[in-house]
Amino acid sequence: MSVRGNELFLSGSDISITGLPKVSLHDHLDGGLRGQTIVELADAIGFDLPANGAEALEGWFENSADSGSLVSYLKTFDITAAVMQTSEALTRVAREFVNDLAADGVIYGEVRWAPELHQAGGLSLDAAVAAVQAGLDQGVEDALADGQRIRTGQLITAIRHAHRSMEVAELAVRHRDRGVVGFDLAGPELGFPAANHRAAFDYLAQNHLPTTVHAGEADGLGSIRSALFDGRALRLGHGVRIAEDITVERQDDASTFVTLGTLSQWVKDRQIALELSPSSNLQTGAIAQWGEELIDHPFDLLYQLGFRVTVNTDNRLMSNTTLSQELALLSDAFAYDLSDLETFQLNAAAATFLPLEDREELAEAISEGFDEA
Repeated sequence: MSVRGNELFLSGSDISITGLPKVSLHDHLDGGLRGQTIVELADAIGFDLPANGAEALEGWFENSADSGSLVSYLKTFDITAAVMQTSEALTRVAREFVNDLAADGVIYGEVRWAPELHQAGGLSLDAAVAAVQAGLDQGVEDALADGQRIRTGQLITAIRHAHRSMEVAELAVRHRDRGVVGFDLAGPELGFPAANHRAAFDYLAQNHLPTTVHAGEADGLGSIRSALFDGRALRLGHGVRIAEDITVERQDDASTFVTLGTLSQWVKDRQIALELSPSSNLQTGAIAQWGEELIDHPFDLLYQLGFRVTVNTDNRLMSNTTLSQELALLSDAFAYDLSDLETFQLNAAAATFLPLEDREELAEAISEGFDEA
């Protein structure tokens, strides 16, 4: 990649990745704050931060998240959650979240967050959701004022090691006509399968609200299986460890044989989207069994085999990244060209939790934007 001003370009070309229309599926609200915003919100409530100044704080987040462990990675969210306990803070963070997406060329973004983690200041779950929606709407209006079009949808997240998933599922259904497009299950994965929340997933299925489940990041095939069959997941949050169910045998330089297990075959055949987040997957150790560099990521294997791979940031603050940067990093690692990047965006458009007609319009907008490039 090359950098010119605030834009990222495909290596050896004049094609701006930043300017390409993009879809963001896996992006956490409490993982996308600006450093300066955290400083200001913390100062307003007298909360002590682990570093002084926005730049130093952003560096602290990236270094702390680069732990090789999902559990350690998640501890950084104690800081961001602490400054997001009022309606005003939630609205500001959500508005800036959309501002930053729009600046990166995102035309549709699903914003996931866990309202149950934002009640320390006395907010009800419904009030918290309304505050975030107000901020998202303001961000969309800001973009329109700048001549950009962006759409958003909330993914309401339940925490898998807590016991409020039914309450959160009911919350999501209540707000389905007020900005909520789906449900997510997140938090420490190992030891907390989706099966523990079967009642909530039954309720969501009965009310026809789509689900995505974090699985195949800090746990393996059993977690993925539970996400699919207990959680009825239409997408897998990360899902990178589905590659454990794929056997690659290289006979010689010219011959490679690949065998898919029954679970990976199921995911591929049904085009269940994988919400892959390359930088985050490196930070949390999700791909440790394959290596420690981006070139070791199973992303390309899954792509070449026909899985519905999508590219995501997970947490822009913790990974010091953008969607454009994730695409640029993959392009450099695997020599992807413009047509590959378009495929990833069309995959994401097809996997959104929007109505079919809206997904088709989104795909058209992506194709038009890439044709212009």
